[in-house]
Amino acid sequence: MPQTRTAIYTRVSTADQSCAGQEHELKDYIENRRWKLEQVYSDRISGVKSSRPALDQMLADAKKRKFDRLLVWRIDRLGRSVSHLLDVLETLRALGIEFISLSEAIDTSTPTGKMTFTILGAVAELERSITVERVRMGLDNARRKGVRLGRPAIKYLDKSEISQIRAERLKGATLRQIAKSHGTSVWSVHQACSE
Repeated sequence: MPQTRTAIYTRVSTADQSCAGQEHELKDYIENRRWKLEQVYSDRISGVKSSRPALDQMLADAKKRKFDRLLVWRIDRLGRSVSHLLDVLETLRALGIEFISLSEAIDTSTPTGKMTFTILGAVAELERSITVERVRMGLDNARRKGVRLGRPAIKYLDKSEISQIRAERLKGATLRQIAKSHGTSVWSVHQACSE
């Protein structure tokens, strides 16, 4: 029977920290089970960063089926939020790659691990719903208070400037040229021409 190819992912938040402790424990775990260590992916970057070089490489290698199992020291090393973690775990599950978090004893190859994955999915959905609801309520509240939403205009254009902009546009001036000559944004010129 071939050995299960196992990858390790470690992460620390700053460049002056070391992944060595996590890596040592994970390698011992693999050795005790006589699995084959295929690759170690290590990031020294904050977990809130959406793009992490080693994580991105690990996911690319997962899609190429370079390993059968991913092992992390703690689940928060992998995902920056529940929803991000779930996206990563869902990608691994779809590829048939097992996931183990050593500290939390989560193993998606077991029934308990699969249940934990399902619970994480429900929590992530709740997190998304709450975030959407809070944003919607905040926007509604701001509108009721008369707050103008969106990026403020560089310069508000009066009727005579709008007429002048339209005339310049009809003569063939570009939006960028007009915006520069009137000290406003390209978007404001576009809006003035399309009203």
